[in-house]
Amino acid sequence: MTSITSCPICGNNLLRPFLQCIDYTVSHEKFSLHKCSTCNFTLTSPRPTDEVIGSYYLSDDYISHSSKATSIIDHLYLLARKFTLRWKINLLAKNSEGSRKRILDYGSGTGAFLQYCTSQGWAASGVEPSENARSFCQKINQLSVYQSINEIEEDKFNAITLWHVLEHIPDLDCILQQLKSKLSSTGTLFIAVPNHTSWDGRHYKEYWAGYDVPRHLWHFSRENMDKLLNKNGLTVTKVIPMKLDAYYISLLSEKYKRKKSTIFGMIVAFINGTRSNWQAARTGEYSSLIYIVKR
Repeated sequence: MTSITSCPICGNNLLRPFLQCIDYTVSHEKFSLHKCSTCNFTLTSPRPTDEVIGSYYLSDDYISHSSKATSIIDHLYLLARKFTLRWKINLLAKNSEGSRKRILDYGSGTGAFLQYCTSQGWAASGVEPSENARSFCQKINQLSVYQSINEIEEDKFNAITLWHVLEHIPDLDCILQQLKSKLSSTGTLFIAVPNHTSWDGRHYKEYWAGYDVPRHLWHFSRENMDKLLNKNGLTVTKVIPMKLDAYYISLLSEKYKRKKSTIFGMIVAFINGTRSNWQAARTGEYSSLIYIVKR
């Protein structure tokens, strides 16, 4: 395990204990969350080293890397993903500039989004560190996906997407600078992350599925996302909610809290997902947010 001793956003070295969460997906180990005493940025520490973190993704329950549905919740996830693929493409069309339609999907998983982009006329490239997910993408979806951004020959993209990826990346400044260098002068960066200051995040606390320890290294709010991006010479131009995430995350959170999926738990999750979105309609604090970012 490795410990984080200072905040990656403001540099403060006073990190106070916040919550203890269990890895419900793979190891069932307990991990600690700490919060910066200055800017309130929240992080997982101590955490697995880079050499072993990959083992915490090796489960069919980690659906974004397997595309196998082994439960009702997994089936709901895959059903929702079919709907959101078209929604994401429309989002790109409305918020991207230029006529080249070249996109880089960073953290492309098993390639469902890449494949859909290609079918809609985008020249799509992907980066996926997971060997299992990358192999699935290449064999099943017949797409070229790179292990590292350094392997990509294409110089500039007018759209770069990170769908629930930034929270997994150890060196935030490094990757943001690399992605910034790959953006065209009018390019757009789309960053989707969970928002632990949402109603469901505050309600479920240590059971909140959005924490997903230890795979999620960082836990963002709107305020500290702004600070992180500004620090790297990037500007948020718009914030868009992912309303379906409140239901999916509440479903998982109820499962974790009750130690199994139940019909009653699913009903409660639907009520809580609705309540979270209702609260967020006034506050803007949705369960997951997409940051539309420019240089």
